Amino acid sequence: MRITLPDLAATEALGARIAAVLRPGDVVALSGGLGAGKTTLARAIIAALGHTGEVPSPSFAIIETYDPPAVRLPLVHADFYRLNRPEEAEEIGLDDYREGAALIAEWPDHAGGFGHEPGCLAITIETAETERVAIVEPGANWLGRPGWN
Repeated sequence: MRITLPDLAATEALGARIAAVLRPGDVVALSGGLGAGKTTLARAIIAALGHTGEVPSPSFAIIETYDPPAVRLPLVHADFYRLNRPEEAEEIGLDDYREGAALIAEWPDHAGGFGHEPGCLAITIETAETERVAIVEPGANWLGRPGWN
């Protein structure tokens, strides 16, 4: 599915749509070049889950966590850009962070990818001169999910 993102409001609407049906165990895998809008979409999802205030980019910390009641469900926001090997995701304890939580993963390929997981919603953001396009590929657990299709 291709979703045109001509402005911030469209990105926020996509984030709200994802947040409305996000479940523990899900992964929202965000791919695209530098400056494509991955962090902007991640922030939109986190805000739609109920977080108020600043959402720091996890570029340097690699992992930021959000817990209820600040958000609707436990959430991990990770930026794997700085990982040199997929094994480093395991070394920083990603599996422990993910226990009972949803994951928003920027640069998922640097952590070995998540496309094989049925709860993965893979989104590639492509940039054009005047707009962005989100190419959305839902995993098996997203197909037919009430509120998503």
